[in-house]
Amino acid sequence: MPEHVLEVTAAGFERDVLEASKRVPVVVDFWAPWCGPCRALTPVLEKLAGAYGGRFRLAKINSDENPELAAAFGVRSIPTVIGFRDGQPVAQFLGAVPESQARAFIDNLLPSPSQLEQARAAGLRQAGDLPNAARALRQAVELDAANDAARLDLAEVLIELGRAAEAGPLLDAVRPNIDLDARLAALRAAIAFAQSGADEGRLRETLAADPADHRARLALAGAYAGKKRYREALDELLEIVRRDKDWKDGEARKQALNIFQLAEDQPELVSEYRRKLASALY
Repeated sequence: MPEHVLEVTAAGFERDVLEASKRVPVVVDFWAPWCGPCRALTPVLEKLAGAYGGRFRLAKINSDENPELAAAFGVRSIPTVIGFRDGQPVAQFLGAVPESQARAFIDNLLPSPSQLEQARAAGLRQAGDLPNAARALRQAVELDAANDAARLDLAEVLIELGRAAEAGPLLDAVRPNIDLDARLAALRAAIAFAQSGADEGRLRETLAADPADHRARLALAGAYAGKKRYREALDELLEIVRRDKDWKDGEARKQALNIFQLAEDQPELVSEYRRKLASALY
C-alpha cells in the first residue's frame, strides 16, 4: 500500500482517524470491493496522498466490513469521502470525481499558513516558550486577519506574560462568533483579574469584619484569579452564591464560569467546582 495510505477498521478508527487528524488532516474513503466508482476514485486519492507527501493521510474503510462506521457517518452510497481535522468531520463529497475536484477538496482541508503558525505556537507554549509563541501568533494574525482563534490565543499568551494591557485591543477586534464568545468573555475577565491590583490582606480583613460584604469577596476572588489561584477564587465565588445566588444579577456565577474557561488545563478542578456550583445554585 502506498505511503500515507492505510486500511482502517472500527477497532482503529479513533486512533487512526480521530486522533491522527489532530496532527494532520485525514481523508476517509468509504468504499467496497464491488463498487465500480470506488475502483475509479481510489487510485486518484492514493496518487494525491503520494503527491502531497504526508500533508494529509488517506484512510480507506471497507463499508461492507465496517457497517457501524458507515452508519455512524450517514454513508448511504459509496464512494463517500469525508475529511477530518482536529478530531471532527469538516467536509465531504460523494461519488467518483475528477482529480482536479479531489485536489481542490484536499487543498481546502489542509491548514492555511496562518493555521500552521498557530499550531507552531501551540507547540512553543507547551514547551514553555511564551515569547516565541507570542511572535508566532502575531505572524498567524498578520497572515490571516480573520483568524480570530489565533487572536484569542495571542491575547491569552500576553496575559500569561504579564502584558494584559496589550491583550485588550486584540479582544476588541474579535468578531461575534458563538463558538468563541465564551472564551472571549473569559479572557476579558482574565484581563480584569490581572489588572485588579486588589490588596488581599485588606480584603480579608474586611470580610473578617463583615462576611456578607459580597463586593469585597468578589474583589478577593478576582485577586486570586489574577494570580491563577483558581481554587481559592472559586471558593470565594461559591460563598457568594451560597449566600445570595442572585446578587448583582448572578455576577459570582458568571465569574466562576469564566474561571472554568481559563482553567481548562485543570479538568479535575473544573469538574469538582462545576458540581459544587450546581449544588449551590439548585
